[in-house]
Amino acid sequence: MIQAIVFLPLLAALVAGLGQRVIGNVPSKIITTGALFTSCALSWPIFLSFVFGTGEATVTPVLHWVQSGALQFDWELRVDTLTSVMLVVITTVSALVHLYSWSYMEEDPDQPRFFAYLSLFTFAMLMLVTANNLVQMFFGWEGVGLASYLLIGFWYKKPSANAAAIKAFVVNRVGDLGFMLGIFGTFLVFGTVSIPEILAAAPGMAGSTIGFMGMRLDTMTILCLLLFVGAMGKSAQLGLHTWLPDAMEGPTPVSALIHAATMVTAGVFMVCRLSPMFETAPIALGVVTFVGAATCLFAATVGTTQWDIKRVIAYSTCSQLGYMFFAVGVGAYGAAMFHLFTHAFFKALLFLGAGSVIHAMHHEQDMRYYGGLRKLIPITFWAMMMGTLAITGVGIAGVAGFAGFHSKDGILEAAFAAGGGGQIAFWVGIFAALLTSFYSWRLMFLTFYGKPRWEQSEHIQHAVHDDHGHGHDDHAHDGHAHAPAHAAAHDDHGHAPHGQGDGTAGYRPHESPWPMLVPLILLSIGAIFAGFVFAHPFIYPEEGLAFWKGSIAFDVPLMEAAHEVPTWVKWAPFTVMAIGLLLAWNSYIRNTTLPARFVAQITLLHRFLYNKWYFDELYNFLFVKPAFRIGRFFWKKGDEGTIDRFGPDGAAALVQGGTRLAVRLQSGYVYGYAFVMLLGLVGLASWAMVNFL
Repeated sequence: MIQAIVFLPLLAALVAGLGQRVIGNVPSKIITTGALFTSCALSWPIFLSFVFGTGEATVTPVLHWVQSGALQFDWELRVDTLTSVMLVVITTVSALVHLYSWSYMEEDPDQPRFFAYLSLFTFAMLMLVTANNLVQMFFGWEGVGLASYLLIGFWYKKPSANAAAIKAFVVNRVGDLGFMLGIFGTFLVFGTVSIPEILAAAPGMAGSTIGFMGMRLDTMTILCLLLFVGAMGKSAQLGLHTWLPDAMEGPTPVSALIHAATMVTAGVFMVCRLSPMFETAPIALGVVTFVGAATCLFAATVGTTQWDIKRVIAYSTCSQLGYMFFAVGVGAYGAAMFHLFTHAFFKALLFLGAGSVIHAMHHEQDMRYYGGLRKLIPITFWAMMMGTLAITGVGIAGVAGFAGFHSKDGILEAAFAAGGGGQIAFWVGIFAALLTSFYSWRLMFLTFYGKPRWEQSEHIQHAVHDDHGHGHDDHAHDGHAHAPAHAAAHDDHGHAPHGQGDGTAGYRPHESPWPMLVPLILLSIGAIFAGFVFAHPFIYPEEGLAFWKGSIAFDVPLMEAAHEVPTWVKWAPFTVMAIGLLLAWNSYIRNTTLPARFVAQITLLHRFLYNKWYFDELYNFLFVKPAFRIGRFFWKKGDEGTIDRFGPDGAAALVQGGTRLAVRLQSGYVYGYAFVMLLGLVGLASWAMVNFL
């Protein structure tokens, strides 16, 4: 069964990618989507078997892979509780994204390539989470990086998409270098890359030292920090986060699949998989806690200032990943995985809902040009409402709530119970929860409430212009080609014809097609019930110990303490959620002039947050420009000025000069030849006199 789950997406990717010219668009979509729904249908029974206590960890061999001296490992598929959680997250979200893309990418001429990339990504992610050794995990790790690069830059004729793809690739190479060094160091210390063998031997290495950069340092701290650098890159933690917002240049389904629900959680999964290693390195766990809390705060502050609907959700993703990491840092691995699980549902829902809004608004992504959409696209509105209720953590302590209420509150309670640095992370998380509520409800109010502001959008004006029968060559925002007939037929895209008087230049958004709405409805169910249904096996002490079965380091005393925290701790997240909701309502519904007046009072702070703490500018100054200067120096002075000058260019110039001289000598005049002969005789006579006299 596990072989079918893992390899069906690869087979579908190969068929759709290599056979796209033969089989065409629709068969490619049917093959890839069918393969993913089959993998999804096979994954859920495995997960539920662990939930109900009947599942057992298994290792399925695929083939003998490497045998080189002491380095020996096979390609094996490991299935335990941790893997089963990731299987349902990956296959469920991927299957629904495939279905959603049927309509969202309907106009694109390269649909088989797009669906092949999606399926290739899914295969690589499945390889990562089923890995039984670190090299196999790295294979999947790099595979999802490749697929991410291909999908972010899918519209390769669009310069900003190419730049974003390169940025994601380069930033992740920094993290991957740390991950590789961690793998090398782990093999050096343990003599194996087998994950079970490493985790079994890890406690025995506690307190040992290793030579690193000319110093003797704690072995497990160094190894865990190097591995965590890899997690920082893949999961967009502070310092290596700059690629994630720019990755929104890719199609919206890509954002939902890769940059919200699956690939960006690979770092969290890796740390949880290696949690027995991290438990032997308290300093490394402290660093993880600090970085997670800092990322949580940073991304939440930036999210409050952004206008692009996808970027708001992207920074929200970055912030939620920060929650997961500081949960890992305090030892609440079950709570981190629970938030990863619920977050996949409501964040994929929010991204796909945003895609539905963008689809209805003719690819306009600026929320300042939305407003009043709740009655025109009601299914999208209610789906995004469920996602917002989930991410803001709406619920009543001790009773029930949406998915984020159970998982995020579980993290905050565990952080408080952990004490020390965990309590600092708790207060950072509480403040971030306030900001999360504010920017999430800000998004809802700007998009679905108030008066329509569509006529101010260039994209909408473009659409109305098209309805008069004037075509244009490419998508106003996304940058991929239309079929010419589409220019005068926007009904196919969900837009009503010109002339329906609503005060918005005749433009009236329509609801998205059903292939886009069905995934929203299904993900809404997960956003509502996933937390309530699965809270006990994930984070409750006795049930959690039986559920995880040793696949992560499950700290029973910590989780017991988390459920016994003071009442005010349990109510704090709900309180700040309500405050954020009221602030957003007062600013964007009741008194719409308040935000501008407030920004005028804090211009410098707002500019600092709006420009993302100037990380891009700082990195551009410290790394990008010096790298270009060094490259230009070696290009001009080294390559052209030295190698080319004295190498091929110099030799060519010498030959050309000699040829030019020879041409001048071959004049055709007798006196010229006689003169040359005379010079030759003089030279010969001179040589003879010197040598024989």
